[in-house]
Amino acid sequence: MELFHGLGIDDLVREAGASMKATMGIRKGKSLKEVIAAKKPTDGSRKFPLAGLMDPISPVKGTFVTQDMLEPVLVDVARERGGDLRFYTECVGIHQDSDGVTATLKYRETGAISSVRAEYLIAADGAGSLIRNRLNVPTSGQGTMGFLLNILFHADLKSLVHKREFSICVIERPEIFGAFTSINNDDRWVFHLAYAPSKGEQEPSVRVADQLQHRRIFLAGDAAHQMPPWRGQGANSGITDVHNLAWKLALVLHKQANKRLLETYNAERQPVGKTAAEVSASGSDKRGMVSLNLRDPTVITLASLFFLLDGRPGTRLPHLWTMYEGKRISTLDLCGKKLIVMTGTKGEAWIDAAKSISETPAIKISAYSTGPNGDLITETNMFETTTGMSPQGAILVRPDGFIAWRARRQ
Repeated sequence: MELFHGLGIDDLVREAGASMKATMGIRKGKSLKEVIAAKKPTDGSRKFPLAGLMDPISPVKGTFVTQDMLEPVLVDVARERGGDLRFYTECVGIHQDSDGVTATLKYRETGAISSVRAEYLIAADGAGSLIRNRLNVPTSGQGTMGFLLNILFHADLKSLVHKREFSICVIERPEIFGAFTSINNDDRWVFHLAYAPSKGEQEPSVRVADQLQHRRIFLAGDAAHQMPPWRGQGANSGITDVHNLAWKLALVLHKQANKRLLETYNAERQPVGKTAAEVSASGSDKRGMVSLNLRDPTVITLASLFFLLDGRPGTRLPHLWTMYEGKRISTLDLCGKKLIVMTGTKGEAWIDAAKSISETPAIKISAYSTGPNGDLITETNMFETTTGMSPQGAILVRPDGFIAWRARRQ
């Protein structure tokens, strides 16, 4: 949600998932009716789990939203901002050379063939990625954990689940085993049916590409890492993959960075994809179905964030509320398009150095001082304490909000 906030669309995303606000909890029983009858009604609106714990480290709140709710928002915004999106179009071939990549496209409705050429290609074409397979990219991991038939259906169950809404209900009886999943706690549902391997449609699996960059082609999303859906890591990982890559491509394409910068994509994202896949697998039983006997690592993870978001290079810029040009903003609101230098209360030399570099056409750096009299108005020593540096220190922040460098003092 922080990334969507940076794009100015977090309210649109939250609105798209509004019907899921009551979604919470994993249940189990022989039938949905049995589970609902045994559940105590809950009055009032529900909040995103652990929302209060996130407040000190983020300016935005999380939300529940399914992929089919989110994608229409992203499609509309992309088109409004000049994106060329084509449906019913399949990539049937790729060729890369020293200057760029050519993708051969097939229009499914007419069979017509065309081609598109670009300097780089992001392969986000799903778990069965044709591009990954054409590149013969090896994968590692646990492999297939089970087979599921995903059944999306409409049924008016709102009155049945009212005040007893849930996220997942595992149904297990001699003749059937699967997970009943709420989409909107009203009339849209999915049943994940454990199915015979010869007929199954989805394979809950853990497979991570060993290498995400292949010359001018980059793997992202499910093409880079496959994982069970139960922990909600898949789409989040894919979104952050491209967030990591986009600013690097922008700098390289605008001749503001050497193309070696792109090599950091694999080093930074491949381990993250591997960890996300392992976390997702921990939420599954041996059949690939959501497990009810799991320990939720969320609190442990959040606790570690409080200690790790301390200004050290490689971590995300700490969130602090500040006043800037008469408006209350988060330090994270400054990130997005440029490198940023942020200094302590006595970091004038760093500000001057950043301005000097920005006078050249090669690269642009925004610079901000902090403190009661700074560009970013904060309490005395608040920024220095949070980022672990002296009043003469400074940090350099990447466009994606991660700290690239820190000088504790001048």
